[in-house]
Amino acid sequence: MRLGFAQINPTIGDFAGNSAKLLATYREAVGRGAECVLAPELALSGYPPRDLLFQSPFVPAQLAALDALEREVGDVPFVVGFIEPRPAGAPGQPFYNAAVVLQRGRARQIARKSLLPTYDVFDEDRYFEPAEANVPVEIHGRRIGLTICEDIWAEPYLPRHLYLADPVTTLVKEGATAILNLSASPFQVGKPATRYGMISALARRAGVPFAYCNVVGGNDQLVFDGNSCAFDARGNCLAQLSAFREEVAVVDLAAHSSELWTEAVAEEELHDALCLGIRDYLHKCGFKSVVLGLSGGIDSALVATLAAHALGPDCVLGVLMPGPHSSAGSISDATALAQNLGIATKTIPIVEPYEALRKLYTPHFDGRPEDTTEENLQSRLRGVTLMALSNKFGHLLLTTGNKSEMAVGYCTLYGDMCGGLAVISDVSKTMVWRLSRWINREREIIPRASIEKAPSAELRPNQTDQDTLPPYEVLDGILDLFVEQNLGAEEIVARGFDPQTVRWVMRRVDLNEYKRAQAVPGLKVTSRAFGIGRRIPIAQRFVQ
Repeated sequence: MRLGFAQINPTIGDFAGNSAKLLATYREAVGRGAECVLAPELALSGYPPRDLLFQSPFVPAQLAALDALEREVGDVPFVVGFIEPRPAGAPGQPFYNAAVVLQRGRARQIARKSLLPTYDVFDEDRYFEPAEANVPVEIHGRRIGLTICEDIWAEPYLPRHLYLADPVTTLVKEGATAILNLSASPFQVGKPATRYGMISALARRAGVPFAYCNVVGGNDQLVFDGNSCAFDARGNCLAQLSAFREEVAVVDLAAHSSELWTEAVAEEELHDALCLGIRDYLHKCGFKSVVLGLSGGIDSALVATLAAHALGPDCVLGVLMPGPHSSAGSISDATALAQNLGIATKTIPIVEPYEALRKLYTPHFDGRPEDTTEENLQSRLRGVTLMALSNKFGHLLLTTGNKSEMAVGYCTLYGDMCGGLAVISDVSKTMVWRLSRWINREREIIPRASIEKAPSAELRPNQTDQDTLPPYEVLDGILDLFVEQNLGAEEIVARGFDPQTVRWVMRRVDLNEYKRAQAVPGLKVTSRAFGIGRRIPIAQRFVQ
């Protein structure tokens, strides 16, 4: 069977726009000889719709769009992911996560998702009931197994043993001669390679061809990478679609191939994921431009570079806000970056308003010595400045804090945490350096001084991050084991880290949960990001 892939970038709730994308890709694939066309999971509604499902007009509007799409489908079947309502009053959740086969003159055939993930960012059993059975559908006289995303995720690729059912095995036993998977699998660094290995192994084990159609695009904190693919019955790669962009392809599932899958380097994957996340968040939320503070440091330099690559330099405004402790080098580094990127800048010093605030508050501080209070005033003045520009000109404000800082609270509420999108809040400081050097692999875009100088918030004389924090290589190693791998203090110490440092870092992570609860949405690019995938109580006393 010649299968068409409709790797599209839908917007949640844009039924007209999503239908138009689906129809255009369907017609293109049919024109290129497809005998069947496969779209991603919940392609019509966008994924994940979350509690929009509970708003009464949402699902009926989607069903109306499905009816309209069906009227445009011809003799070539079109497999589309959609939300299927369950009978009123039926026990359990009100919907199925489903796939429907649309074909002129044929009754709809529907397959439902069996395995509903409830870990990390997923909470599908809040909305959906699992399928009661796994039965192949008939397409052009062939028995085809339809699966939806999690249905194909099996040991040892899951974080732990989660399911008793095995939909793929069941479908093959029921006579399926090929397995098609509609997917909305979020990106994290290294995940495309994991998927390819898993799907190849599944095809080889089942002894049937396997096709996987993944969605592409950014939806709030999640980025979907596409990377749709097909494998023959021996587990050899038949086709690999593009990463991080829409694409239509037609693949003969009956062919045999020894094509090698191409794996991108981690920095390239991360760069492309973050750029897509910025671009889609901006456009899907109705913004046209971004603003951010340029400090001369590596974090703001990286965010500005990503924004310029994602949106074009004309859509990016960088703001220099020198304060009482800003060095001449920081200002020159920020200026050089802006020139390299071709972005516009404004310079708005904060020295005068800072001194005015110090004078205003001094009588109320009862002669107490200066401390982080005065330092935070500078950060908050910068936040006020950037928010004013955002409000006046309609720019989306990008924050520039990295995951290492967010983890231990090395950030200021209502200061550098002000914004609309936290671009690198899931990127560790050590990865910030790696990614910046990768960006500079052919020519210097980010000034070398921004990469090589000691990181500093420049809120007091001669300040460096390491006055407060462990070396970032140590900090990031501990954070990876604690936050992403869920190891305890004793297990981390056993990996060779200093016990006092480990417990200091872990305690700082716990104590700063209240800050992260007030943080703006960030783009998830690791196995465990702060945000919807990590749910820790703020008021709690558990100490390791």
